[in-house]
Amino acid sequence: MLIKAGPLLAEIDKPADLRKLDKSQLVQVSSELRQFIIDNVSVYGGHFGASLGVVEMTVALHYVFNTPVDQLVWDVGHQAYGHKILTGRKDQFYTNRLYKGLSGFPKRKESDYDTFGVGHSSTSISAALGMAVASKYKGDAEKQHIAVIGDGAMTGGIAFEAMNQAGVSNTNLLIILNDNCMSIDPNVGALKDYLTDITTSQAYNKVRDEVWNLLGKMSKFGSSAREIASKVETSIKSFLIKPSNLFESLNLRYFGPIDGHDVNHMVNIFNDLKKIPGPKLLHCVTVKGKGYGPAEKDQTKWHAPGKFDKVTGEIRKKVPTVVQAPKYQQVFGHTIVELAKKNDKIIGITPAMPSGSSLNVMMKEMPDRAFDVDIAEQHAVTFSAGLATQGLVPFCNIYSTFMQRGYDQVIHDVCIQNLHVVFCLDRAGFAGADGPTHHGAYDLAYMRCIPNIVVSAPMNEEELRNLMYTAQLPREGAFSIRYPRGKGVMPNWQTPMEEIKVGTGRVIKEGEDLAILTIGHVGNYAIQVTEQLAQEGIYPGHYDMRFVKPLDEALLHDIFSRYKNIVTVEDGCVMGGFGSAILEFMSEHNYVAKIKRLGIPDRVVEHGEQIELHNECGFGPEGIATTVRQMLVADLADKT
Repeated sequence: MLIKAGPLLAEIDKPADLRKLDKSQLVQVSSELRQFIIDNVSVYGGHFGASLGVVEMTVALHYVFNTPVDQLVWDVGHQAYGHKILTGRKDQFYTNRLYKGLSGFPKRKESDYDTFGVGHSSTSISAALGMAVASKYKGDAEKQHIAVIGDGAMTGGIAFEAMNQAGVSNTNLLIILNDNCMSIDPNVGALKDYLTDITTSQAYNKVRDEVWNLLGKMSKFGSSAREIASKVETSIKSFLIKPSNLFESLNLRYFGPIDGHDVNHMVNIFNDLKKIPGPKLLHCVTVKGKGYGPAEKDQTKWHAPGKFDKVTGEIRKKVPTVVQAPKYQQVFGHTIVELAKKNDKIIGITPAMPSGSSLNVMMKEMPDRAFDVDIAEQHAVTFSAGLATQGLVPFCNIYSTFMQRGYDQVIHDVCIQNLHVVFCLDRAGFAGADGPTHHGAYDLAYMRCIPNIVVSAPMNEEELRNLMYTAQLPREGAFSIRYPRGKGVMPNWQTPMEEIKVGTGRVIKEGEDLAILTIGHVGNYAIQVTEQLAQEGIYPGHYDMRFVKPLDEALLHDIFSRYKNIVTVEDGCVMGGFGSAILEFMSEHNYVAKIKRLGIPDRVVEHGEQIELHNECGFGPEGIATTVRQMLVADLADKT
């Protein structure tokens, strides 16, 4: 169903159409764009508050800069809905985040206006700087390059690495700092306080405005006048507010802070900044969720609220008719508190995802034992390693896809030193509508090749609790537990915890002719399949291996001695993952069997509901059942 756009927005199919409007019409365009986003997300769901907060900024950017010739890079991309709508995707926007529809993030193959594919935080400055250096190298001196980065994303170390180089690059690079004191959860740390000091300094802001006007008036006298005014401006900043030295010490011209919701003022400033050569940073203060009251009041809740009533602000939730199983994230959040009450060595760590991971439960109940370290996965891992050297037991909760950003630290700072750090990898496997940048496809493969680490995955909530209990017991080495996004299968999940012997699997069902070996939550599909196939007179065995490293070799010897047909199932990449580990075992022990590996193939899998993606890749229930039938038919043909 198409959502009707306002009269001005309806005529805009590309930024060139926007530029035909009079500047006085931009306030109305912004209002219509904001309403269009509200109308669509309320019906179809998606990210919300971030895009509302940059509506005026988006309009001003596309009005002033010659996109896509001028290169505009959005950080993470949660805030890019307005950008998508203005760049030719208005009529398809209702498909946003739906299977086979528009991506929820900027994506190069979707539009020329999406100059860089994003999804992980803090990359925009590096990417835009690369583009700017390339333009300089090719002699394209007039092209502009703009990176829009939030204050939350600015806490990522790569952003500072990029600014460090940008300051000496002498390129046409404009960094727009979108300062709203939020990422998904409220920002924490020194940088937040630092930016607050800038935005609240009355003396600096008053003189800043006067200096800005002076720069504008003196520009007609030539570059020497501008240089003098610039030095005056810099001196005043240094005298009145020392925090501004952070950016200027990196040789970035600092401008702001300005009101990020005054579209006409931003148009003026962007036009001025286009004329100032070299790298510069514009500090814009915005409100996440701007223009929709409930989203402004509860910015974490309205980051991605799902479908809602736009009039009442009521978020639509399905009312369950039976008791529902909890989300794995909730099980983690309550279980770590339960464990920590009995083990005073346990510490919780997350990089900027306390509500998403449910570590906020521990942060509320035990604030001195749970840490949000902002968007800093590398730091989270090494910080955990430091805690471990002092005899504490850190539970480092990082989404599987973001764990990739701290991989060197896992190897170098944790595993080489054989330190006891527990990694809880949330959102493992397909992440759903967030798409390929968020899929946790690789952790089984990239973790199992490292020495001094246990690699595990629970099939249900009880197993997650038992693995967490096992992981916190005294031991050497790291312990990885991965689990998916979404609900488990056990409404009555608060079972007593018990130790699991590391490297042992479970026999779920004995069988004939063929064995299904699973790891993690997808083992529940195999339970459905074995019940279904039994009605057809087919009786495969089912084994929940629980550990990819170390493997349960005793169980595998028994399986290979009894079955000549084996199907492995994992919600992870088939190359180097769980199925590969089974093949390696077979080869090393000289067994002969037919093995079919089901999992995420060696290609980029796009967004969609988890079950849609599982079915697409052949490891949903029907895919497993079909594979079993085909293998047994082929086996029968071979025997005859």
